[in-house]
Amino acid sequence: MLDTKYVRDNLDAVKEAMRNRNASFDDELFLQLDARRRELIAHEEELQAERNKLSKQIGQLMKEGQRDQAEETKERVRVINEELDAAGEQRNEADAALRNLLLATPNMPDEGTPVGADENDNPEVRRWGTPRDFAAEGIEKKAHWDLGTDLEVIDFERGVKLAESRFYVLGGAGARLERALINFMLDQHTSRGYKEWWVPAMANAETLTGTAQLPKFEEDLYKTTEGLYLIPTAEVQLTNLHAGEILDAGQLPLRYCAFTPCFREEAGSAGRDTRGIIRVHQFSKVEMVKYTTPEEGFNELELMVADAENILQKLQLPYRVITLCTGDIGFSAAKTYDVEVWMPSYDGYKEISSCSCCTDFQARRANIRYRNEGEFKGTRYVYTLNGSGLAVGRCMAAILENYQNADGSVTVPEALVPYMGGLTCIKPEGAVS
Repeated sequence: MLDTKYVRDNLDAVKEAMRNRNASFDDELFLQLDARRRELIAHEEELQAERNKLSKQIGQLMKEGQRDQAEETKERVRVINEELDAAGEQRNEADAALRNLLLATPNMPDEGTPVGADENDNPEVRRWGTPRDFAAEGIEKKAHWDLGTDLEVIDFERGVKLAESRFYVLGGAGARLERALINFMLDQHTSRGYKEWWVPAMANAETLTGTAQLPKFEEDLYKTTEGLYLIPTAEVQLTNLHAGEILDAGQLPLRYCAFTPCFREEAGSAGRDTRGIIRVHQFSKVEMVKYTTPEEGFNELELMVADAENILQKLQLPYRVITLCTGDIGFSAAKTYDVEVWMPSYDGYKEISSCSCCTDFQARRANIRYRNEGEFKGTRYVYTLNGSGLAVGRCMAAILENYQNADGSVTVPEALVPYMGGLTCIKPEGAVS
């Protein structure tokens, strides 16, 4: 959430940033609500000052024997208390209206975020690895949805039978590959300084508001009858672990990771990636989250991207890194890098990780602060960062497609062989090795 004073003092910059984000922002409404709120605060302060003054007079009047005047003053204090109650309710309403407006307003893009209209304006930063030339190898490449079905490791029909479309079942080596990827990713991150957590797969509305999934994106969430939501990412839980807390600067940066199942309605993605396991309602993901000081936030973002890249490099999967422009960046993010893995079925790169610095946008919503007594008085909001490390299903799809062989089998990446119990090649069940 943006700071009210910042918006008030930088209204033109906020309006321009929202235009660059293709986001709506009613600056006139903001000014009205802000003025109304400040007017009510001033009125409350006037009433409180008058009440304090009169309260002191009551004692003096009693001492002087002016009982009637003292009783009149008490009555005036009683009336002021009623007026204060009414003024307090009005101010609470004004506070809520202003807060709701700001809750629906996205973060300010960082100056390092390029201005652009949509995903076509995202500049490429770098590439790693060289995609295989299947034609040169004499291999007729297959998409992961065909490979998975032929190898009997992905079952789409049973996924629909058990749930509905955009769910799937993994069996045999497919289930083991999922587990292997999760363990491999977590081991990589914990070896690089991340603390692993195990968190609930459901969250309350306050928690989701802290990371800005609510109220803006409620239609994309699965909600229970008890008012809890299935989490769309572990970012929700990891970021809110310290909600309402004051951290010590000496603790920062905090680097956390977790595996969770993730659930998304994908309400706004009708017709996109309907085949395979790229865009589904339930998927596994290993998430990275950091808490930092403002001074270290964007440097830690670069390191987080490197941590995501490390996974793909160990798996020998070609990828590229792009910077998201203002028209494509997420609601909470100030700056975002997407890591895109090479997918032969698309003959292009597909997002597998998105790493963002959210500045103090989420921390302000979740009230996460830190203190540094040697540097400044009071407290400041931390910067929060999040990144996929990685999306497991997309990683599996990339492995199936990039490691496929002419006979329809799939070679297991060397880094995963120990996690696969020594299995080096995935073949159909019952196939002769």
